[in-house]
Amino acid sequence: MVDRANPGFTTDEHTMLAAWLDFYRATVLMKCEGLDDEQLRTASAPPSPLTLLGLLQHLAEVERNWFRRVLAGEATGPIYSTAVDASGHDGGFEVSADSSFRDALAVWQDEVAHARANCVARDVTDTCPFMGAEVSLRWIYIHMIAEYARHCGQADLIRERIDGVTGV
Repeated sequence: MVDRANPGFTTDEHTMLAAWLDFYRATVLMKCEGLDDEQLRTASAPPSPLTLLGLLQHLAEVERNWFRRVLAGEATGPIYSTAVDASGHDGGFEVSADSSFRDALAVWQDEVAHARANCVARDVTDTCPFMGAEVSLRWIYIHMIAEYARHCGQADLIRERIDGVTGV
């Protein structure tokens, strides 16, 4: 069972932003909980190919991009062969024949661990180079919270289509 803690109401900004991101990370896992690999590969509604497994892979790519490549300046490549889509956005949505939830979960958990480690000693006002300008950790946190929140909504619809489970 996934442990999902509610973010504190009066914590400092860094703690609150990290907690909200963790809340949505846990929500994604809750949407996958109790499903087998075949169900996790089930597309939401044709013609969309979006699956819970693809969402998890995508979120691993997004974690890697923002917290390792951008924030920490690491020169690390994509995780999945389709890591960038035609518009230049983080991909990972496509599920290969040998993809499994167990493997995707381990990769995602590793990226989340790197993200947390790269954020812990930084202040939300710390910046790093991005697209010819500077981006703050605060901006990255808010962007990632929005990214996860959007995908949690999609995951809720996919899960409801699979077995009728809603909310969490």
